[in-house]
Amino acid sequence: MAALLSPRALRRGLQLFALVSVLGVVALLTYTGAWGPTIGAFTRVRPGWMLLTLALASSDWLGGGFRLWILTRHVHRNTPFWGMVVAGGLTAWAGYLTPSGAGGGPMMIYAMKREGVPVPIAMIAAFISFFTTIVFFAIAGPLAMFAGAGQSLRAHGIPLLDISLYDVFAASATTFGVIGLVLVLAIIFPGSTRRLFLSVIGWLERRGSARVAKRVDVLRGGVDRMHDALVAYFRGRGWLATSFGVITSGLAHANRLLAGYVAMRAIGLHPPFVEVLVLQVTISFLLYFAPTPGGAGAAEALSAALMSVYVPNELLAAYTIIWRFTASYATVAFGSYVFYRMLEGRIDEADAAAAEAGAG
Repeated sequence: MAALLSPRALRRGLQLFALVSVLGVVALLTYTGAWGPTIGAFTRVRPGWMLLTLALASSDWLGGGFRLWILTRHVHRNTPFWGMVVAGGLTAWAGYLTPSGAGGGPMMIYAMKREGVPVPIAMIAAFISFFTTIVFFAIAGPLAMFAGAGQSLRAHGIPLLDISLYDVFAASATTFGVIGLVLVLAIIFPGSTRRLFLSVIGWLERRGSARVAKRVDVLRGGVDRMHDALVAYFRGRGWLATSFGVITSGLAHANRLLAGYVAMRAIGLHPPFVEVLVLQVTISFLLYFAPTPGGAGAAEALSAALMSVYVPNELLAAYTIIWRFTASYATVAFGSYVFYRMLEGRIDEADAAAAEAGAG
């Protein structure tokens, strides 16, 4: 966790994200040869739709923060709303700057702790937040397939691969469904999960020093608190909080789900809303597993491969820039400002604090 939250590591992630994103756009421009049309597209961009991209970009903060506040206040009544907005935005920001979004969870716990939420509660809130995201997509994907959404994508395939875009969507939706099922099974048996954690802690206590044993006692108390908090989400009113968490996951991910349609409208295209939404869900699915910060490079390639069905080659680069701004660039820029304001420029001290927290 310390390595992921190290300001220097996050700064390297920011630099890598920016570099690979620029290279991805340049590669796309070189592939399409649309340097002139891209500039022309930006001169004709529709201001109203561009303002909507800004509103959507804020969903990382407002949508994600609202969901986190709903989930956390169920087990910690003094949870501050605006503190969770900051935590939600920084969670998305750190996820964009680390491979496969690995830094999102640790950053959420760190930001929540700064706002007065106990670490065991923050850890459970982070897990439930992840759980509600998986459940949202696990329900949304199969439901869209059952309703017949995206059937026209069967007629479109990926170059060099003998599969249709609908096959890609179905495979990614199935993957999230399986992950959701595994998480549900783990939650159904919270006692077994608690015993597993305690077994690991007991092993550490037997193998460690007196200093380690002292810290293990703290961990044991934290596990008990985490267990009580987890159970609270699946009893009585906890079901209501968890259900609201699933529903508000749509708000938390609104920028990634709607960015494609809004970006296309901004450059004057009139695509079918449902079909584009299905493709955006598919891209969101696939980018969860991208090994680069924020899916940089992979996102540009997926944009060209999947969205070329509705976006002409000469507009692909302009579309991709506006789409990425809505889905990630805005949060990366604003999140960097917020995070380094929190540090007040003391990067060396923050690195030392991160290392000390990791040792603890």
